[in-house]
Amino acid sequence: MLIYNVTIKVDKSINDAWLLWMKEIHIPEVLATGCFTHHQFVKLLEVDEADGITYAVQYFAESKANYNRYIELYASNLREAGIKAWGNKFIAFRSLMQVVH
Repeated sequence: MLIYNVTIKVDKSINDAWLLWMKEIHIPEVLATGCFTHHQFVKLLEVDEADGITYAVQYFAESKANYNRYIELYASNLREAGIKAWGNKFIAFRSLMQVVH
């Protein structure tokens, strides 16, 4: 199992609207690609919130092929939608992790 982790720092001025957009639009669109089985959406605690509030979304993929399909076919358009909606009011970085039992 792989976890595609997206950590996002969000400007406080858009936080409430951005959260709604994530829950009602963006996350459902990512899951609708069929590349991930489920997700987890969390707020980071014990971090400096002077520049914004930090969240992470973890999308779970059953295989590297599913993750690669997402990156190749869907990631660019979905990232652009976020930039179009929120401009420079957020910053995101991404990482791929493997579950270790």
